[in-house]
Amino acid sequence: MKYFSTRDRDRKYGFSLRQAAFMGLAPDGGLFIPEYIPKADLDTVEKLADISYADMAVYLAGLIFPDEVSHSELDAMIRKACDFPCPLRKMEDDIYTLELFHGPTFAFKDFGGRFMGGMLGLLNEDDGSDLTVLTATSGDTGSAVANGFYDVPGVKVVVLYPEGKVSPIQESQMTTLGKNIFPVRVRGSFDDCQALVKAIFNDKEFRAGHNVTSANSINLLRWVPQSFYYFYAWAQWKKEHSDIAPDIVVPSGNYGNITAGMLAQKMGLPVRRWIAASNANDVVPAFLRSGKYVPRASVRTPANAMDVGAPSNFERMMELYSHDFQELSAAVSGYSCDDGQIYQGIRDIYRCCGGYISDPHSAIGYNAAKAFGIRGFYLSTAHSAKFGEVIRKALAEELAADGRDIEMPERLRLAMEKPKSYVTIDNDIEMLKKLI
Repeated sequence: MKYFSTRDRDRKYGFSLRQAAFMGLAPDGGLFIPEYIPKADLDTVEKLADISYADMAVYLAGLIFPDEVSHSELDAMIRKACDFPCPLRKMEDDIYTLELFHGPTFAFKDFGGRFMGGMLGLLNEDDGSDLTVLTATSGDTGSAVANGFYDVPGVKVVVLYPEGKVSPIQESQMTTLGKNIFPVRVRGSFDDCQALVKAIFNDKEFRAGHNVTSANSINLLRWVPQSFYYFYAWAQWKKEHSDIAPDIVVPSGNYGNITAGMLAQKMGLPVRRWIAASNANDVVPAFLRSGKYVPRASVRTPANAMDVGAPSNFERMMELYSHDFQELSAAVSGYSCDDGQIYQGIRDIYRCCGGYISDPHSAIGYNAAKAFGIRGFYLSTAHSAKFGEVIRKALAEELAADGRDIEMPERLRLAMEKPKSYVTIDNDIEMLKKLI
């Protein structure tokens, strides 16, 4: 299997998995995709999903990554990486949610972060050279990547996050590990952090002397494993709705998650329609309405992990639909909501779903599910405890009346108590280069 840039339309320059993973971005600035999309056997998916998520994921990973890593190594790595549940939970009528926040950092990015950490460890073990993993985060990516790469031999992780624009728990998860994890607080926005990462990858002279890759969803190894849980959710959905392909709502910021789902659909996953749900940073929903893609500076919202104004994975989205706007807009609907609607969504879920406390990003998914009257599921992307300030504002009356507070998982509580360690830099590429 070779991997090609989204900008290499004639497929002239193919790369190995190791090359694609270590580069992160293609030399022309595009994102890597597999040379062909293999078809999954759905009967096999169902049978393996009944055994475990890991058994199913091993099968799917072997289709996309058939070379360079042995089946036994892939099997062992995935069983270690995917050792937490991924339940599909009924919320009301035909609306379900796929809970993706039961991993070690309580966010969906644990799936991609732990998979990538394991795979890079395998691909790098015969090399002997140090690898620097550089990633930008608007919240949950940083903690998931830090956890996934923690203490991996030969790998150092530099995590860039915007000063004052992540939650206290998210910051604690990134800044209390130590060892090979180096958090960097940037005076700017997430878009600034992401631009710094891209500037490093586009600097051929700098990269010639430094072994650097990315752990954002621009990296193939972060992106692909996010396609697996869509198959797992479908296998659970099918047990109760055997003849109905589900509608799937994906809260979206950098659009790696929904494009991973689209990859799953191209592999054979039955989906009736996609709904890309955003906060006020609605660049892609606006594109789906108008056909005009106009990136802009992000604005801050209560759903901070989705505060992205120039989503990197837009290129993959277009590539998966052959740059055909009519085909894309027929398959994908856009949805956006303002801050007040996010708070209201949290309240609506609490009131109608037995006191269920949702994080703000997942509440956007619920709002979209209700607005479109779906029969299917939306993704719940993070544990509500990571956004305590937002939740307490949204549910002040409800929590007081019920004598409740937000449940704080022990692992999150311990992270909050540890001393933080980070450096702060300006939005300055030269400062970042010196740091690396």
